[in-house]
Amino acid sequence: MESAERERTIVRTSAIGIITNIGLAAVKAFIGLLSNSIAVLMDAVNNLTDALSSVVTIVGTKLSMRPPDRKHPFGYGRIEYMTALIVAVIVLYAGITALLESGEQIFNPVETEYSTVSLVVIAIAIFVKVILGRYTVAMGKRTDSGALRASGADALFDAILSTSVLASALIMVFTEVSLEAYVGVLISLFIIKSGLEMMGETLGEILGQRSDSDVTARIKGIVRSEPGVLGAYDLVINNYGPGRDYASIHAEVDSTMTAEDIDVFSRNIQVKVYQDTGVKLTAVGIYSIDTSDTEAFAVREAVMKITASHEWVLETHGFHVDMKARKMRFDVVLSFDIDRREALETLYSEVCAAYPGYEVSIVPDIDASD
Repeated sequence: MESAERERTIVRTSAIGIITNIGLAAVKAFIGLLSNSIAVLMDAVNNLTDALSSVVTIVGTKLSMRPPDRKHPFGYGRIEYMTALIVAVIVLYAGITALLESGEQIFNPVETEYSTVSLVVIAIAIFVKVILGRYTVAMGKRTDSGALRASGADALFDAILSTSVLASALIMVFTEVSLEAYVGVLISLFIIKSGLEMMGETLGEILGQRSDSDVTARIKGIVRSEPGVLGAYDLVINNYGPGRDYASIHAEVDSTMTAEDIDVFSRNIQVKVYQDTGVKLTAVGIYSIDTSDTEAFAVREAVMKITASHEWVLETHGFHVDMKARKMRFDVVLSFDIDRREALETLYSEVCAAYPGYEVSIVPDIDASD
């Protein structure tokens, strides 16, 4: 989806959410005040925070679509994550406030009274919320908008909470047992839980998290499928907002490849990767392997066996040995479960013991992608 169409879709969906949630909040607040129901009032507050969240989503989307400039060459896409964090804080604040209000009602209960009309209106509101939630989730998937997906999921969950409000109202009508305050507490706790989950997910995006394994597998598969390529390693994908992924990778190639071959190969995979995944491959590093040198290849295989004997070595690549100068270097991907300094000292001592007199250089890589 083009950026302009994506922006229009997000804004339109958010506007529908704003109008719907304000209408629901007004109706529920009216019913809650007439019936003295804290549960209905908390449900109205929940709808109001949803409307405010949609406003923040629109503002964030508008700001994130600003074109790249000298100060921010990768654009302003990450603003969407910042606005999603603001939405999470709003939801969390609303949940805590609602919890305090509901808790007070437990110790100081008030008499509630529902009319048939109010019960019908609450039921209709539940139906409207389900439709809104399904629509918003669908638009969130279509536009790859985390904020819309979160809003849609929240709307569907709100429908469940509103159902609990309706159930407590029916219990009150038929049995005169008041569960209003307790349902209000339940709704508050779920709002707080939703806010914390949204905050955790958004902070993960801001801090940077592991790339999708399906995407990384597809990118490495494309690189390995090119003629003369022996392996693909060190894939790092940096995200600068929805639809703004930039990556770098190392390719292990046969040393017989010329600079012209490597240039053609690099350009080919950049196009293929973007067409298949939408990721822009900005840098392609090269590891050269001389498969014709049997002595050097034997050393490589022996070192590979040494590193493979340790379960905390996830991968070894980029091996190069100069038999005349007696120098060797290679990269290892280390597990996060091992102390990096201790691991390097262990590998260094074992390789040096196997090949005394060699200058050994081991580069530790981060386990950044599958």
